[in-house]
Amino acid sequence: MSLTKRAFMTLTMVAGLGMAAPAWAANIGDDGLHKEPWMRDTFKDLREDLAEANAEGKRLVVMVEQRGCIYCKKMHEEIYPDPMIADYISENFFVVQMNLHGNDSATDFDGQEMEQSDMMRKWGILFTPTVLFFPEEVPEGVPAPQAAVAMMPGAFGKQTTYDMFVWVKEKRYLLDNGEDFQRYHARKIAERNNQKTE
Repeated sequence: MSLTKRAFMTLTMVAGLGMAAPAWAANIGDDGLHKEPWMRDTFKDLREDLAEANAEGKRLVVMVEQRGCIYCKKMHEEIYPDPMIADYISENFFVVQMNLHGNDSATDFDGQEMEQSDMMRKWGILFTPTVLFFPEEVPEGVPAPQAAVAMMPGAFGKQTTYDMFVWVKEKRYLLDNGEDFQRYHARKIAERNNQKTE
């Protein structure tokens, strides 16, 4: 085989490999944000989204992300694809994605409609990803950050992410036993470690 032909074949193979997406690559939408099958495409009216979530017997979650966010990429490539996490979210949560810098409109629980980027400033969201978890009922006139029962700012590992979703689903934030999320998560870590040593 001639050097020219060998070089052409090598370049063709390298180009082909460069175009092939790895199996773990997350889908990217037209807005540049990572997408999951369990995310809902809604009009971003949180009052309507909450009603729909309740009708399905699920909890409303808003995930705030942005284009090019390396921590969002980590969550979508390493954490959310885990079947334990993906199945739990899909079965129990109604997930709406918002764009930190988006210019599409959204409507807060308090009825205020604005571009998503303006709403994120109103909410004081500085980092992505930020996940907000909501109760089944939100009092009239209350904006999302004040209504949220929990907020998860940043990228976390599989167990922390899973434990947070379980903690919210089980409404452990309402319990009077003093077990906030950090204590709950520490207890679950200890239980998993004990199971490994048994």
